[in-house]
Amino acid sequence: MKHLKLKKIFLYIIAVAIFVIASLLYFHPVLKGQKIAQSDITQFQGMAKEITDFRTEKNTEPYWTGASFSGMPAYQISAYYPYDFVRILDRTLRFLPRPADYTFLYFLSFFVLMMALKVKWRLAILGALSFGFSTYLIIIFIPGHNSKAHAIAYMPLVLAGVLWIFKRKYVLGFIVTGLAMALEIYTNHIQMTYYLGFCLLILGIVELINAIKENILSAFIKQAAVILAAVILGIGANAPRLMAMQEYSEFSTRGKSELTINADGSKKEATKGLDKAYITQYSYAKLETFNLFIPRFMGGGTVEELGKNSNFYQLIEKQAGKKVADDYSKQVLTYWGDQPIIEAPAYIGAVIFFLFFLGIFIVKGRLKQWLVAATVFSILLSWGRNFDVLTNFFIDYVPLYNKFRAVSSIQVIAELCVPILGVLALKSFFSSKISSEEKIESLKKATYVFGGLIIIGFVLAHFSSSFEGLRDANYSELPGLIDAVIADRKSMLFMDTLRSLVLMILAAGVLWFFLKGKLKQHIAVIVLVVFILFDLISVNKNYVNESDFKPSRRVDKPFTATNADKLILQDKTHYRVANFAKDPMQDGSTSYFHQSIGGYHAAKMGRYQELFEYQIAKNNMDVLNMLNTKYFIVPDKEGKEQVQLNEDANGNAWFVENVKVVDSANEEMQILDSLDTKRFAVIDQKNISNNKQIRVQQDSTATINLKKYDVTQLTYESKTTKEQFAVFSEIYYKDGWNAYINGKLTPHFRVNYVLRGMKIPAGNNEIVFKFEPEVIQKGGLISLGSYGLLLLITIGWLFYDDKKKKKKTALNVH
Repeated sequence: MKHLKLKKIFLYIIAVAIFVIASLLYFHPVLKGQKIAQSDITQFQGMAKEITDFRTEKNTEPYWTGASFSGMPAYQISAYYPYDFVRILDRTLRFLPRPADYTFLYFLSFFVLMMALKVKWRLAILGALSFGFSTYLIIIFIPGHNSKAHAIAYMPLVLAGVLWIFKRKYVLGFIVTGLAMALEIYTNHIQMTYYLGFCLLILGIVELINAIKENILSAFIKQAAVILAAVILGIGANAPRLMAMQEYSEFSTRGKSELTINADGSKKEATKGLDKAYITQYSYAKLETFNLFIPRFMGGGTVEELGKNSNFYQLIEKQAGKKVADDYSKQVLTYWGDQPIIEAPAYIGAVIFFLFFLGIFIVKGRLKQWLVAATVFSILLSWGRNFDVLTNFFIDYVPLYNKFRAVSSIQVIAELCVPILGVLALKSFFSSKISSEEKIESLKKATYVFGGLIIIGFVLAHFSSSFEGLRDANYSELPGLIDAVIADRKSMLFMDTLRSLVLMILAAGVLWFFLKGKLKQHIAVIVLVVFILFDLISVNKNYVNESDFKPSRRVDKPFTATNADKLILQDKTHYRVANFAKDPMQDGSTSYFHQSIGGYHAAKMGRYQELFEYQIAKNNMDVLNMLNTKYFIVPDKEGKEQVQLNEDANGNAWFVENVKVVDSANEEMQILDSLDTKRFAVIDQKNISNNKQIRVQQDSTATINLKKYDVTQLTYESKTTKEQFAVFSEIYYKDGWNAYINGKLTPHFRVNYVLRGMKIPAGNNEIVFKFEPEVIQKGGLISLGSYGLLLLITIGWLFYDDKKKKKKTALNVH
């Protein structure tokens, strides 16, 4: 018995070693200290610069940044929370250099899931490699969707814990589910976790139906209770993070707007979440689904490199010469689907998809029902606007579904379920419990059905499609170029269809030779692993390879101050910069050096986004002035950045002559069209209770100045002979910012749609704004309690089981 346990541990060590080697071999430039220059991460580095500097200098968390969007909470940018023990566990598991660390997590997490399904180690390794090298899971590293990869990596671990509970291994399942859910939530990609919830829900429904049929409903209720308890504690461990995000979500672009008019004055469509067109912008076409097992079914990524034998290359070479052809053929618009842009096809693999179909015919029981149902469910929802009956139902009636965009990404469920069933298919195929006749019949059916599906996809695409892409107008200048591109698209479809057919036949042949005794089981598994690795890696390398890596010094410090930046940085006062040489609302680079009015974040503050759309986009200088925009960066005639000084900026704080009280958000926004923000302020009456008037006494000698800016604490001094009303060029956020006058907590209001305003008494006063979010402290206590309960319940359960075993042993002795 001891020998068997040691052998099992040794095999697990071998598996982990294989995963480490596979991760490092694919991303081998990390061994030389190189990193992928990820666009989203580069923008994040700009957004997070002030936060990380504050953290390093003060050894504490700011939870706020003033460097982006004129100020916003740091909860979804970069934040460390109290009692965040799961962060230590995560860092321990991700010991490899990025992105090899996430790839290793893919493998390890899936391997644990295979253990929960009692799959032998060789097949478990096969499944882990097929999951981890799935094309979508690799290509998301290029734009820098690290948190998405992180969340996907822990999905199999959560499933492993839940399945152990359903298999009545309660203590192990409880621990794994609780910790895995804590890790899943920690990754901070709620959309992926939300999709995992659908996968778990489908599993629960299948288990419930089975429990009703088998008359074991009481056992199911117990299992569901254990799962729910573990999930709640895993969620509770992340309480500060979740509570802070929940609190902020109301004010983000995911929240509900108070405006009922558009920027042009027309009536705005009422919505509680994101706009439907925005949610479904990235929707898979029904026909495009075939690229899950035919890689370049619709031309691959948005752009692909075409070789010298391509029609495109030969036409360019004929018209403009070899050098031009070499340059232009490196990025050809080959994708002819209707998504705005894709890095690469979401290719799961022809071999593993063939095994998935084998599983449909050979695997018995509710696991197959769950996996097939979840796969179909994810594919149908990934169609988005192309299957609007289902999509609109989910957007309108399913909680939280309207908070997320890019519905095509729900295919991660298929990315997970297909290799699971594929491995279970091999487990059944190699099992002695199933007759050879049944294996042969299942193999034939899988080959005919999957092979037929590949051929049907080719025929549908080839004979019913125009092969015209969204950007084909780019090729209209040169006669015949569009026709050449279309010919190459057809060629890519044919060659990759043939490729998938050949791989399917080879995989089927391996299993056929095994049945005929020509191959031993372990040899058959090794050959299938080779086929799967060839299948996936040969596709992946077209999109993620060593050319994407850069020296770490260039990645770690992605921005170099331009002459414009250096000129502005000579000013040591507190001010903001508007960089109109770029799109301000998609620019994290300016925040690296300055306090920017722009930034780069999908969940920026909703009111600020509206202020930009309704006012700043119209070049409303009074609004830019009230944001204390002292410098503009604009392009000159040659496109180089140059600086313009705005001497009319309102400054950090100022007293106004009068406050105009309005009855709605619409009026507040509209009055900003022509408001002289130096002399007047506007406030929605809802923000000042029943007091519909704010009286201001004139005092021409009154002054107010910012004395110290410290990210989370701003100190002002005022001198006035009469009570005044001050406007501060800082973003209003009620759940965290407190105002103190001479040490006494004093109410302040939201004015001018986004800024802070407050009454200032006569005399010499010190006004201090402090960011003191209570949600962090409250969440910290819940987090600590959750960890404590997870530990105590586990210990108590182990003690109870041990006592129960001893009692049973004693009874058997007597």
